[in-house]
Amino acid sequence: MIVHPPHPPHPPDALVAARLPEVPAGGRVAVAGLVILRQRPGTASGVVFLTLEDETGVVNVIVWRTLFERFRRAVIAGRLLRVTGRVERQAGVMHLVAEVIEDISEMLDRLADAGSAPLPPPGETG
Repeated sequence: MIVHPPHPPHPPDALVAARLPEVPAGGRVAVAGLVILRQRPGTASGVVFLTLEDETGVVNVIVWRTLFERFRRAVIAGRLLRVTGRVERQAGVMHLVAEVIEDISEMLDRLADAGSAPLPPPGETG
């Protein structure tokens, strides 16, 4: 029996953060990234604010209370999320109003298990 090494995970279809400004206000897109910030201010009436980061930048995400209840587990525990929603711009600030939130954190674990070689020490080439 031949055993092939596992393939690295294939990321889901998503727009990179650097291209988000190209989307018109109200446009529906999906983004994916590491969760670098979760905020649920007491003054925000149950709204949760997420910041996702990919290799090109960050995306600010607004999760309304009703959607938070529907995707609570992903919002609270997800390390890597794919969020589909509508682009909104107000006073020069752009964010994504979430409609669907997917926890794709298992891709991080699969990436680590894919047998990738460790990075060489700084100053050395591999």
